[in-house]
Amino acid sequence: MEIKKIGILFGQEDSFPNAFVDTINSRNVPGIVAEKVSIDKVMQGEPTEYTVILDRISHDAPFYRAYLKNAAMSGTYVMNNPFWWSADEKFFNNALAVKLGIPVPKSVLLPSHDMPPNTKEGSFRNLKYPMDWQSIFNYTGLPAYMKPHDGGGWRGVTKIESIEQFFEVYKDSGTDVMMLQEEITFDYYFRCYYLAGDRVHIMYYEPRNPHHLRYTWNGPQASAELMETVRKYTIALNQGLGYDFNTVEWAVRDGIPYAIDFCNPAPDAERLSVGEENFAWIIQNAADMAIEKALNHKPGVVNLSFGTFIKNSVYGFPHKGETLPIFSAASTN
Repeated sequence: MEIKKIGILFGQEDSFPNAFVDTINSRNVPGIVAEKVSIDKVMQGEPTEYTVILDRISHDAPFYRAYLKNAAMSGTYVMNNPFWWSADEKFFNNALAVKLGIPVPKSVLLPSHDMPPNTKEGSFRNLKYPMDWQSIFNYTGLPAYMKPHDGGGWRGVTKIESIEQFFEVYKDSGTDVMMLQEEITFDYYFRCYYLAGDRVHIMYYEPRNPHHLRYTWNGPQASAELMETVRKYTIALNQGLGYDFNTVEWAVRDGIPYAIDFCNPAPDAERLSVGEENFAWIIQNAADMAIEKALNHKPGVVNLSFGTFIKNSVYGFPHKGETLPIFSAASTN
């Protein structure tokens, strides 16, 4: 019997990777085994021993990202798609949400305060300065939030109360490209796990609490109608982006859910952080997803998820459910 290996590539996590591997192996699915990825060499164009790899670390380790791209070109189903993950960032997420008709806070992209390495003043001759700051502040309003345009989670997020504070924080941001985002004063806040096209787990979340208490919610329960809207919006966003594994955060103001952060392709899934109930859901469903991908794997083709944004933008892209053949020299004329 052919053995299909499911691997998990991870960094400093403990509970999630171990439970993921143990859960898959405990299912005793014929021909399916799971293990922690082991890498001893990476040769160009050569396949790995893994049918499926769940990626939890390549955003912080460029070597792993390059390894996963090579693996994907050689047939491994990598979750999430390393090519798309490399291209995605928060500001694009928001722009896509606008095109999908999903509410998001008003957001403005800001050039880095300091010039990036290997650039000079002449590198930015297309950029007007000073920028039209007053129009920007009128658009987002104050208070607002400043955050890196490509950051994950809450890294580098600052609440801006005044124009004076804006320029102080902006100066300290250095070479990071930032975005200024409208504050949504919320009645409810949700963090939603999303997996594999249609699995959604909605969690009450309180971002103003200390980190270890953020999944503790003492407010009123939301209506079934609101929860269903959040579920549908979560699916629509992730299908547009093409992620297999992500989280979406929603701030609900006057009954309208606004997508706050949905560029989390390696979201927190540690037991002590998310709590036992949420941990149990993500482990069981992540295992299901990985097993399904392994069982449906097609040798000799690129097995990756691409979102509707890419599918609808590229001429001749396969329809939903199809896969791309690996390109050969004969087909590149």
